[in-house]
Amino acid sequence: MMMTALLTALTLTAGAQSLEKMQWFNEPASWKMDGNKLEMDVPAHCDYWRISHYGFTVDDAPFYYTTYGGEFEAKVRISGDYKVRFDQACLMIRIDKENYLKTGIEYVDGKYHLSCVVTHHTSDWSVIELDKPVDNLWIKAVRRLDAIEIFYSFDDKNYTLMRNCWMQDNTPVQVGLAAACPDGEGFKARFDNFTVKHLPDQRRLEWLERNK
Repeated sequence: MMMTALLTALTLTAGAQSLEKMQWFNEPASWKMDGNKLEMDVPAHCDYWRISHYGFTVDDAPFYYTTYGGEFEAKVRISGDYKVRFDQACLMIRIDKENYLKTGIEYVDGKYHLSCVVTHHTSDWSVIELDKPVDNLWIKAVRRLDAIEIFYSFDDKNYTLMRNCWMQDNTPVQVGLAAACPDGEGFKARFDNFTVKHLPDQRRLEWLERNK
């Protein structure tokens, strides 16, 4: 009986991905966690951006993350009580202050947009306007070699590619949940079902195939 219980506990530990084990960068004053759900009160006037177009650099929005090396698939469902221009809830992958991406829903000019900011020293921004508001959205990022593919879905079944970007390979990254409120006085952002799935290293798979 004790052995069965121990094996069960080990299996649960090996398979679990607990939000409690993650950590904050720019922890907000108010947030709460319930199982696999995280809700944060995004503070006023915070964002991630570097230099280009606007001429300023900011690195002060909340980011709740874990660290991964190698190749992986990260996925999360996001929602928010968006209020003013540029309110956003995102999946974020970050090496450091000069190398990161954030992608999710951004509220711009009264409409919901699929948004992606990719930063390598300077930031760029790509958006896709949605034809109507959505209650929530799934975002998935797949890191392979020196690239990250970003997908979105409304049902966690049918995913559409929205961007492919470069990210330095063989470098550990922080992966997690971010939100920003550049213009407003704050809003609530929510995240659930966050997972990161290890993917075998592509180069090693190719080596094994050549040398089997």
